[in-house]
Amino acid sequence: MDFSSPAQIMGYVAFILGVAAFSQRIDWKLKTLIAVECLAYTMHFALLGNPAASLSAGLSAVRMFVSLRTRSRYLAACFLAANVLLGGLLASSWTAVFSIAAGCSGTVAAFFLTGIRLRALLFFATLCWLANNIVSGSIGGTLLETIVAVVNGATMWRLWQEGKRKRAETGVR
Repeated sequence: MDFSSPAQIMGYVAFILGVAAFSQRIDWKLKTLIAVECLAYTMHFALLGNPAASLSAGLSAVRMFVSLRTRSRYLAACFLAANVLLGGLLASSWTAVFSIAAGCSGTVAAFFLTGIRLRALLFFATLCWLANNIVSGSIGGTLLETIVAVVNGATMWRLWQEGKRKRAETGVR
């Protein structure tokens, strides 16, 4: 395995963007950085020869950009359908289910959730991407999703602690 191939370099770029994204406590910053990370992931998986994952990452980038402007149920349904239908058509093995599940989870999170709930469902998507990356041979992607899981978990913890502190200060349970 060539650690310095163009495919792996794009994985490393996605890694840097993903860590930056999931350290954000502000939802719009998180979504923007995830969208840019997904663009790098799209190239990464295309270069690795994994078209289902490349498509899912590309749809995820567009989805995140769109979700910054709207919470349309119709658009969410379109992204879900596109992810399942196109991912299924491009799937070359059963392992495509990981990237498809990640894309669908990310869609629900991006359009319908905020705060810790947004990050929790994205955590599940991270685990799906981690499984995909392991079976795809993605070094940068495997590192990315492992670190993203840790960073996202730490960010969720900080947000929970912050909310707990604010509730204690205001006397709200």
